[in-house]
Amino acid sequence: MDIREEKHLSIELQISNFRTALKEFEKLVEHVAAQKRDERAGLFIQREDIIDYDKFYVAVQELFGPEVKNQDVKCFYRKLCNNPDASIDWCEIFGYFSSEEDSLASQMDEENLVFLISRKQRVVISGSRRRDVIKCIVKIPQLDLLITASQKGLITVFNSQMRVQTSTNVTDTSWITGCDYLSQLKRIVATTERTIIVWDYKAQGSGQENYFVIKPMDHCLLCVCVVSLPDQLCRDDILLGDDGGFVNKFTVNSDDFGLKQAKSKKKLQSQVLDSKNFTSVKRKLHNDWVMKIRYITALSCFGSCSLDSVHSLVLESLKRLEDNLPVREFSMPRGANTFCYCMKANVIITGGDDKVLRLWHPNISTKPVGKLVGHMFSIMEIVTNEKDQHVISLSSAKVFRVWDIQTLSLLQVFHDSHGGPGDMQIYSMVYDSNHGMLITGSSVMDMYPLTRMVQDTKQIPHTHEREINVMLYNRYFHQVLTICSESIIKVWELETGLQIYQILDPHGFSVELTSAAIDETGFLFATGAYNGTIKIWDFGSGQEMKVLPEGKDWKEEEPWIRRLIFLKAQEKHQHLVLTLERNGKIKMVQGKEEEAYLVVIWELPNVMPFLQDVNHTVHLRTSPKHRSLRIPFPDVELVEKNFSQHINSSAISMEVNCIDLLQVEGYNLIVAGTLNGVIILWNFVNSTVKELYRPEDCFTVDPDLDPKRFRINNILFLFRSPECARRSSQDSVCSSSQCDSSKGPQSNKGSKQSIHDNEVKGEKTDVTAGEQQLVDKKQPGDTNVIDTQPPVIVTAHEDGHLRFWTMEGKLLKNMLPFTKHSAISLTSLYTDSCTRVLLTGNVEGHVILCSISSFLDPPHEEKKLKQLLAWRAHSLEIIQVIYVEDKQMVLTASIDGSVRLWHAFNGHYCGYFGQRRMFEISQTSDFILPCDVNEYPIEIKEENKFTEKKQKYEYPLVFDQQKWKKMSSMSLLFKRTPPKAFEVDHDFKFFKSLSSPKIRRRALKGFLTENREAGIVFGSLPIYRVPSPTSLRFLPLIGSDAQRESADGIPGKKKGVHVQHEKMSRRRSLKRHLVPQINLASSFFPSISK
Repeated sequence: MDIREEKHLSIELQISNFRTALKEFEKLVEHVAAQKRDERAGLFIQREDIIDYDKFYVAVQELFGPEVKNQDVKCFYRKLCNNPDASIDWCEIFGYFSSEEDSLASQMDEENLVFLISRKQRVVISGSRRRDVIKCIVKIPQLDLLITASQKGLITVFNSQMRVQTSTNVTDTSWITGCDYLSQLKRIVATTERTIIVWDYKAQGSGQENYFVIKPMDHCLLCVCVVSLPDQLCRDDILLGDDGGFVNKFTVNSDDFGLKQAKSKKKLQSQVLDSKNFTSVKRKLHNDWVMKIRYITALSCFGSCSLDSVHSLVLESLKRLEDNLPVREFSMPRGANTFCYCMKANVIITGGDDKVLRLWHPNISTKPVGKLVGHMFSIMEIVTNEKDQHVISLSSAKVFRVWDIQTLSLLQVFHDSHGGPGDMQIYSMVYDSNHGMLITGSSVMDMYPLTRMVQDTKQIPHTHEREINVMLYNRYFHQVLTICSESIIKVWELETGLQIYQILDPHGFSVELTSAAIDETGFLFATGAYNGTIKIWDFGSGQEMKVLPEGKDWKEEEPWIRRLIFLKAQEKHQHLVLTLERNGKIKMVQGKEEEAYLVVIWELPNVMPFLQDVNHTVHLRTSPKHRSLRIPFPDVELVEKNFSQHINSSAISMEVNCIDLLQVEGYNLIVAGTLNGVIILWNFVNSTVKELYRPEDCFTVDPDLDPKRFRINNILFLFRSPECARRSSQDSVCSSSQCDSSKGPQSNKGSKQSIHDNEVKGEKTDVTAGEQQLVDKKQPGDTNVIDTQPPVIVTAHEDGHLRFWTMEGKLLKNMLPFTKHSAISLTSLYTDSCTRVLLTGNVEGHVILCSISSFLDPPHEEKKLKQLLAWRAHSLEIIQVIYVEDKQMVLTASIDGSVRLWHAFNGHYCGYFGQRRMFEISQTSDFILPCDVNEYPIEIKEENKFTEKKQKYEYPLVFDQQKWKKMSSMSLLFKRTPPKAFEVDHDFKFFKSLSSPKIRRRALKGFLTENREAGIVFGSLPIYRVPSPTSLRFLPLIGSDAQRESADGIPGKKKGVHVQHEKMSRRRSLKRHLVPQINLASSFFPSISK
């Protein structure tokens, strides 16, 4: 009992202490909020009384203990400073937030259905008449235009942003019953009860009011559709349904409208055409009104429905309209008001007054294949969503129902709440597949967006609550591993985007994970934390297997794990991991199967003090330690005779920032990039360590320059194995099943990209002796096998450049990737298994895709390194970019807390991990952008080598020297009647000496050799220099001496001689030959009455 009483008392004491702390915390918050209100009011506050963040954090720690996280307190303090009057809960100090999410998120939870009704948009048709309704809506997918026709004659064309592009008002006594688009004639056709209207919507100005009226008609027209046949040129067939049960086919040609419109010069409001002049056929197919008519291109036939219970739906080819052969008929009680066709499911859906949706196979008219029951009123409209396999039906009570075609299940029901019960019904409905939107027409036009479209474009993507530290891809399991700064590990399925499992606080409470790696089998992954601890996990189950515990003396050494790489184990039942710490140390950690702890067994010596001198290559020798365990790298020591210890400046950071590993037969290399821009290559085959590159002034401190300017952010080996070399010589990176083009104006409509690889050449390059010997031993006397080319090193720099290096340190290419902005620091590098593409990301959120396949083949031509694409993936810094080869997708992770998926070769956005809907990788997704990105992908076009840069001009007439000599200028001197204003007499000698070009074997040249670009005509005009003319009354004479001066300019004279040498003589000649009798000013300037 005593123990229980003690526990009970301790719990009560803890509760009372916590309540006391909460009261003190409320006082602290009130005090800070009061200070912020006074600051906003402009009141003076003593500096020592101001509670800044440091004081606030110390006070919170005193109240609740050291378990409070810094980032949570910082978020709370920032929220309090921004809005002192906002309601604040003490749970936010501990990272727990109340369920007060944004309204959009709550709407997503409540309406996680097909259409998001709360985001409905409404467009009021301006200029429509009183009590007018939208009778018909037509979507043109290829032009991304929307056409609406109101009952009283207003036809409007909307662009992709739902803005009015053009409109016209049909002045007819009868009402409009339908409209459609003539794809060949590029016009809009509309039907009234007695006429057919054909309108050229692209006409400008007064042409908007011009339209053609075809009449008379035998019956009242009720519906219209256009037969879209691509083989027809300048001709369209129009199908019409009337109240007599007839189906009419009208054939219209471009000559029927274009020629007559061109002949008419007067402005006409409308032009009436006789319907008897058009080719037309008709056949009676129903015994009641024809309610709807459509042409189904996939079936090459038309369909018409009627209220007739016997001949409810007719589905036949157009040839049956010209004869009396039997047609395919579908019967249903009380007929059909509407129907539509789903191409993927190959079914026809009908609906009518019996309130039942019936699904028919096109070839089986006796019995429907399925029924959908649920409507309480007559069904008026049916549309389909082909991509999602949905059917949307509308009843006369303005109730929408969304059905799944495959499962015949009801997905959503919603009601149009516009107006009262006595208002008019919804007359038209269409589904816009380009924008994922349902559009209805009544007295207004309503647009209902798909929920997934709103999620993708309006909601900020977030995979984790905090910034992403690590992202990895398991190519064997097709899964993605992500780690955030809050130390939460999440594993996702790539194809669906669903989360498989997560691990909270894997290295302990409040221990941040900084790196991770997946082994080559995909069954294990390792994680490293900022305190130097390392753990190995089972990837499939997420169970911890081995751990490297924290050492006692590690805090002074900064054991922050910056990079982890799994090594190939030389023996079974062991794991080897290469680690890079923040202090620049490179170590090897070993884990045996029978042991639970990891052990550090190997460490590279610090070579920077040796390379800081003049030495660029330092030799290594094997350590005398004898090991029973085989490891990939031997124990080495630095060998340097004349070494003088150099005193390093503390202001210069020389630690290793990034490393990469290459372990293939013939190569055993580690390359490292430092914070001050030095590239170091460890070659364990030759037992050397070499400085490949050292920037100038990298060891000097300049306070005026950025100390990070030389930093290498990432480094990577580009090596192609013989198997990949053989494959790349035959295949190309991009398969034929690539995604469609993007719609960005900068992307040139996102044409498909394919990286075609050239055949791999069998040329050998010079490599070091040790490497060459091993390669020769591998392939003795084998001439058919493609030679292995030495690896190339690529580095991503802080200055935004990509640099490619050889093994000897020679710079092959210095590339500045093209983005919308200037040079931006690069953060990550990634290549595929055969090094055909290179991906990089920068701090502004851009992804750059380059083709490097041909560039890696000797002699490494710079022109073969091509940037293909660049797009903005995030609004903040990208920390990792990964290319998924088999899916041709790109994964990006950013500090904004989201991991996103993109199509690799057009930059299309697929979604983010953590969204509510599943990914659709196999299907071509609609071109959308995340809400925090507004830049379209930029496609880099390659210049054609056959196109010349110089522009060629073609002239119909050329200058004839013989005509020039025979002509005389006397006709110009004694012309009696001067020409009228603005009418230039063409009786000039030069223009009369022009003639048609003659066939010559050599190109003609102008008189003036310095002006060949002007051509043979304009380059041969005589040049006159008039010193400061004061009036246009006196013009130089075109003749006599001027003729001799121009004749001196025969081809063959040196450049500029006729201008520079005869400058003074030309002036005197011009002064002598001013003819006051001729006044040509009236030819160019009108006479002004005084």
